[in-house]
Amino acid sequence: MSVDAKTRRDLIEQRVRSEREVGYAELAADFDVSEMTIRRDVEALETLGVVRRVVGGAIALKGKDSEPSFATRVADAAEEKLHIADAVAELIGPSETVILDSGSTALAVARSLKGRRLGLTVVTPSLLAALELIDQPDTTVVLTGGELRPGELSLIGPAAEETLAGYNCDTYVMGVAGIDDERGISDYHQAESGVKRAASRRADRVIVAADKSKLGRVTFVRIAALSQVDVIVTDGDPEHPALVAAREVGVDVICVAGHADADSAVAQADSRIESRIDSQ
Repeated sequence: MSVDAKTRRDLIEQRVRSEREVGYAELAADFDVSEMTIRRDVEALETLGVVRRVVGGAIALKGKDSEPSFATRVADAAEEKLHIADAVAELIGPSETVILDSGSTALAVARSLKGRRLGLTVVTPSLLAALELIDQPDTTVVLTGGELRPGELSLIGPAAEETLAGYNCDTYVMGVAGIDDERGISDYHQAESGVKRAASRRADRVIVAADKSKLGRVTFVRIAALSQVDVIVTDGDPEHPALVAAREVGVDVICVAGHADADSAVAQADSRIESRIDSQ
């Protein structure tokens, strides 16, 4: 396999996260480069806090503050995220004001919203999400202020939080790194988490979009208890302890595996919401 250094390092990062441990010799053979080249790649990834070098290779870091690169997260579970994004987009009504998070899953939601002609106003700290939607003729895009975070191209810090504090929105679509039955919703980055908490306070409904790898995971910064979100859309097992716990505190859980399943799950969620409204 002949690829440039950046692509090779992204692929090595994905592989070590998947397999937990990789060897220099095996990687050198797979990429048709020298072991010295692979060692340099691994040293660069170690500097970024992605892996740790060991004798003969590298292992994945296990700490709660080890965040994969944005490119890796976009590649991970890409097809599943498309189904999740489509299910989330189906929950968005015409003329809503939507806060759309930063991150790979939220970016997939932005792409799914394109062409639906919902007449949305989208407030986002994500430059990538804004670029996806800016040319939609029926969509108004509002960027928060803040410090631009390298790699993520997200806006963070007090200015972003203050911008959000000035709006009243219908729905917040949140991407997260962890959903746990005891620890609730969590993420890797402190400043990103501050923006997420600020967005949650300004929306009538909070939808968490997360692929199954996030279930049962606890990362560095706590964002919210499960009871503080309204809907979780995921491709995980409906009987996963995190999802069972979420349902027990009144969260609507939508589990999707494909387009047909997404439509069915959304219909079931709509039915449950209507039943709850009728009973009040």
